[in-house]
Amino acid sequence: MQLRRLGRTGPEVSALGLGCMAMTNLYGAVDEGEAIATVRAALDAGANFLDTADAYAEGKNEQLLGRALADGYRAKAVVATKFGNVRTPDGKPAANGRPEHVIEACNKSLARLGIDVIDLYYQHRVDAAVPIEETVGAMKRLVEQGKVRHLGLSEAGSATLRRAAAVHPIAALQTEYSLWCRFAERDVLATCRELGIGFVAYSPLGRGMLTGTIRSPADLGATDRRRDHPRFHDGNFEANAALVRPLLEMAQARRCTPAQLALTWLLARGPDVVPIPGTKRRTHLADNLAALEVKLSADEAERLARAIDDTRVAGTRYPAGQLALLGL
Repeated sequence: MQLRRLGRTGPEVSALGLGCMAMTNLYGAVDEGEAIATVRAALDAGANFLDTADAYAEGKNEQLLGRALADGYRAKAVVATKFGNVRTPDGKPAANGRPEHVIEACNKSLARLGIDVIDLYYQHRVDAAVPIEETVGAMKRLVEQGKVRHLGLSEAGSATLRRAAAVHPIAALQTEYSLWCRFAERDVLATCRELGIGFVAYSPLGRGMLTGTIRSPADLGATDRRRDHPRFHDGNFEANAALVRPLLEMAQARRCTPAQLALTWLLARGPDVVPIPGTKRRTHLADNLAALEVKLSADEAERLARAIDDTRVAGTRYPAGQLALLGL
């Protein structure tokens, strides 16, 4: 397994991680046995970087991952989880970066995961009402207490990263990054490199759009959360499917899957970029890991980037309420 280090101070992880969010009914029905088998297959293959959050299915995702880590599998894993992406009493998305919440959330995550220490602990969404210095200060205390090994932020902008890093080393920034979502290249990726912060790319397959397996919005189940995402709405979906067609055509010519080609493109963006494609099935896991064997020339990578102009993607990447929480 190819390894990459997260920033100057962070852990060494597999070049491809495993996003676990979809393992608990967010993208449709889940076979828990298959999900656990997928986690263990990843670890057996050397893909040691596992990503979850307390917000995923209200903690049930962490509980599932905890069950997967039993029977000796914890020793093989670098476990990342997140806090601070919450809901108000009336169900609206919100952020909570209060120091007391940081401590409480960490203790609950440790219990759900059934582990003694979290390898990488992220603030999931930046709380505009709480100075980042206060939030990271509380996270730093968790490191001092031995409950957390490394700190990270998710969807934070450059100014926030600089302020956070002045309090405690930040090992990683987790932000959406893929062929059809490249805003990070315009600012925040350079800031990460300046500060020695690793870049963890979530939704590297465009929530499935870059796999070529979703033919229309009707392919999404009734409870699939992507139905709420503007990029998958009628009209937007068709425009976006046409936009990513060059990826499908190149993959066919290269005799690999579109997912493999999309991941290979992202891996080539730099040794500090670690994609975490999510899946709940071993077949998809094997397909994703095979991307590590696909070679992409600089010319091919540039042609893909030009063909899939991310500024032409139809629809915002989140619904309005969640979009307002992004600290960019």
